[in-house]
Amino acid sequence: MAADAVPPVLRHPDYFTRPSIDELVEREAADPGFCSRVPNFVVGRVGYGQLSFHGNTDVRGMDLNEIVKFGRHCVEVYKDEPGKPPVGQGLNKAAEVTLMLNLGILPEPGTLVEVLRCQTRKQGARFVSFNHSSGRWRFEVDHFSRFGLVDEEEEDVVMDEVVVRQPIAEVRDPPANGHELELSRSLPAHLGLDPAKMQEMRMVMFSNEEDEYMEDGFPSDQRYFSSERMNVDSPNSSAKGSRLRSLSPLHGSSQKVSRRSGILARKEPQALLEYSVNSSELGPSSRGILMSGQNKGFPVRMTKVDGFKLPADQTTPVTGKVYTNCVVDAALFMGRSFRVGWGPNGILVHSGSLVNRPGTGLSSVIHIEKVGGDKVVRDEKNKVKEELIDLCFSDPMDLHRRLDREYLETESDLFKLKLQKVVASRFVLPDICRSYIDIIERQLEVSDLSMSSRVLLMHQVTVWELIRVLFSERAAGNQLEPTGDEDQEEMILDKKEGSVAIDLEALPLVRRADFSNWLQDSVCHRVQGEAGSLNDARYLEHIILLLTGRHLDTATEVAASRGDVRLAILLSQVGGSMLNRSDLAHQLDLWKTNGLDFDYIEEDRVKIYELLSGNVQGALVDSSIDWKRYLGLIMWYQLSPDTSLDIIIRSYHQLLGEGKVPYPVPVYIDEGPLDESLQWSPGDRLDMSFYLMLLHANQDEKFGLLKTMFSAFSSSYDPLDYHMIWHQRSILEAIGAFSSNDLHLLDLSFVYQLLCLGKCHWAIYVILHMPHLDDAPYIHEKLVREILSQYCESWSKDETQRVYIAELGIPAEWMHEALALYHEYYGDWQSALENYIQCGNWKKAHSIFMTSIAHSLFLSSNHQEIWDITSALENHKSEIADWELGAGIYIDYFILRNSMQEESDMDDPDPLEKKNESCRNFFGRLNDSLLIWGSKLPVEARACFSKMSEELSELLMNSPGEGLAPDLYMGCFQTMLNAPVPDDHRTSYLQEAVSVFTDILCRTDA
Repeated sequence: MAADAVPPVLRHPDYFTRPSIDELVEREAADPGFCSRVPNFVVGRVGYGQLSFHGNTDVRGMDLNEIVKFGRHCVEVYKDEPGKPPVGQGLNKAAEVTLMLNLGILPEPGTLVEVLRCQTRKQGARFVSFNHSSGRWRFEVDHFSRFGLVDEEEEDVVMDEVVVRQPIAEVRDPPANGHELELSRSLPAHLGLDPAKMQEMRMVMFSNEEDEYMEDGFPSDQRYFSSERMNVDSPNSSAKGSRLRSLSPLHGSSQKVSRRSGILARKEPQALLEYSVNSSELGPSSRGILMSGQNKGFPVRMTKVDGFKLPADQTTPVTGKVYTNCVVDAALFMGRSFRVGWGPNGILVHSGSLVNRPGTGLSSVIHIEKVGGDKVVRDEKNKVKEELIDLCFSDPMDLHRRLDREYLETESDLFKLKLQKVVASRFVLPDICRSYIDIIERQLEVSDLSMSSRVLLMHQVTVWELIRVLFSERAAGNQLEPTGDEDQEEMILDKKEGSVAIDLEALPLVRRADFSNWLQDSVCHRVQGEAGSLNDARYLEHIILLLTGRHLDTATEVAASRGDVRLAILLSQVGGSMLNRSDLAHQLDLWKTNGLDFDYIEEDRVKIYELLSGNVQGALVDSSIDWKRYLGLIMWYQLSPDTSLDIIIRSYHQLLGEGKVPYPVPVYIDEGPLDESLQWSPGDRLDMSFYLMLLHANQDEKFGLLKTMFSAFSSSYDPLDYHMIWHQRSILEAIGAFSSNDLHLLDLSFVYQLLCLGKCHWAIYVILHMPHLDDAPYIHEKLVREILSQYCESWSKDETQRVYIAELGIPAEWMHEALALYHEYYGDWQSALENYIQCGNWKKAHSIFMTSIAHSLFLSSNHQEIWDITSALENHKSEIADWELGAGIYIDYFILRNSMQEESDMDDPDPLEKKNESCRNFFGRLNDSLLIWGSKLPVEARACFSKMSEELSELLMNSPGEGLAPDLYMGCFQTMLNAPVPDDHRTSYLQEAVSVFTDILCRTDA
């Protein structure tokens, strides 16, 4: 057997190879040279792992036990760096590494996978898999040094080797020179880091801060010292600077020896059990916090540090995530190095309190929360219902789209954008509100809705009804019911629409009547619910409840049925003239003046009398009712029947400021408790209905509560639900109820909610309805283009969305630009090129054509497609840098090749000279192109240039030219030798040149 065919050597019995050593010897004998090209060679150690080398491997004469060394959780190949072969030779090549991990000393599987991924990435390898049951960890490497759990083996994980353990008291003995720092109880030690290494790193990186950090030779923060260290004499302060610069951080340490020698290399971090501020071991000058040292004198064992985490009962909404609830350095986390960020689909990474739960978290705890805007389309089982998506978003948007609108065309560079604004008349407002109510009523018919969702939907119905009542106008000829007996003086009843024409002066009273009916309908369910819980004996209390809802007929019937005829007669006259109220109030005053003993009158009867006399506060002094009923009592029983609606609302608002009336809290608090637990205090939130009343009462003044009014909390407990608030704002602004350019938060919040549901076309529709701002004229363009780019995968795969976006007038160039970025990201270069050409980004299209498209088309002989693409780019070559050294090469190649083929039969010597000159210039451009593009061009592109040169060189060689000057022949060969062709072709050209030159010499001699 030849010396270079010696098979590898393997002496240790627990190591193995595949093929085995014996098989290698046999194969080498049967097929000489087999050991120089062993396919898929494997070397491993039983119980530790194996290496699988890709392709053919040269293993001749290798001492595998010297080259490959498996340890616990790691493998080292070519430990001796100077003797390591270049990458790709020997065993220093790409391979798949499999290591067997001892799961008993490692973290739990859920954490371990992330640790292994991180460790693999940190070492420059590629993670493949990890088997929890067998402990098999697989990853790929491109070359070798040392791979595995290197850091964990050296610092944290208990290995099989014997470690000499020393008592802590023994380890703590100070060195003779008194300069070694006690670091075993420091924060790095507690976090599982090597305190000695951390101290050494600090000295290296912050050497200029030594004078500030050290005081008399020791750190100014005394908490890093043991009690024994406090008794060591401090070095002289005058020699402090020179001494610090002359000593390393571990100078004089008798403990700093190799861990492999069997002696403990560093002091073991002790558990952070207890802090003691007033320890008796401290000197009088100490101001730090020292640990009590409960384990003093006991031996410790090196164990795997799992990390510092919060208890499991403090989990965030995202469970099962490795990084959730991890405690981090608060200064770094909250400082400039960290940025709170939104991820896709509502993922929020932040610190501190949980979303919508203030005061529930630490500033140093990472939270990864799912903050989605799709609660409104989920049922009581928290599942998304597709029919709710249509009813909550698509149907209202379709209704909004059908309304009349006006357009404002804005220009941005070469593009135009049509901004939209809905316009509507107050005469058609009732029909618009009725249409929105119909959509909401269809939502109520959906099964499996939670009770809280139904409450909010019913509230939306009342809000649209209130918008109709407060802001609609009646056209001429609208009718109202007869007001009753015309001879009855000052009798004005609140009635609904009827049969007689409305006088213009009566319109405020008609609106007041509509508002009264709205109040009755809004509180009817509460009155009936509370009245149903009363027994028959408490009929007076029942009557009071009926009066709070203005159920006068029912209250009269109850009094009459119980034989209380006088009270029934009194109730039948409620709502009439103010004379009845004044008489009743005068009678109560007489009773009080004459000292009537009210103990002989039922308390509830007195409350009824007080209420009917207009003393609402006196009647409800001990009662608690909701704000809508209280507002109704003031309107129905305290103020005169002809009081305008504006005065009624302002009166209640004034009493609210004085704290005399119930607070108009949102419906989810007023009708609560709902499913969601809420934290609120009076003054934080008002109900949308009350905001609408204030807006109506301030029509002639600037309304300053628009931002609060159109916040999510005015209608819903979900802070991200703006789906109906946006429509209400749009309709109110369309009829002229207010005008504002400062509600972008509402617009963008609704846009985000639509994007969470994948409704990109509706999100763009909302953006186009944002008002134009002179100080931000391009905000619409920026937002639209961001949506098109970031959500390209959603809208590009939905034909309906694509068509609708185009109908909105969005420039097609913007859509093609987004598609180009999307296809480029996923490596679809052909589609990316087409879209870049469509959007007019000629520079980017040219770059993709040269680096990713042209060579594949050329090598596959798709010359016509190349010609089409380059022709499209040529029309804009003035905008493309290095056109002549890029796509222009392909155009000139086709032209040059065709011209040389056409002139190949001509006998005129001029064509050869012209061809030579043309080829020389073209080959020079090819060489310049290779220099300009450099590494951007793949190997295939270089092969493409080589093929061009070969074809042109062949045409040049085959050109007729007998009788021409020798210099012309040799010039052609010189041109061919300068072409970017492989060395073997250049060699053949050189040989041909030598042959021609020899032939010329022979002819000359002859």
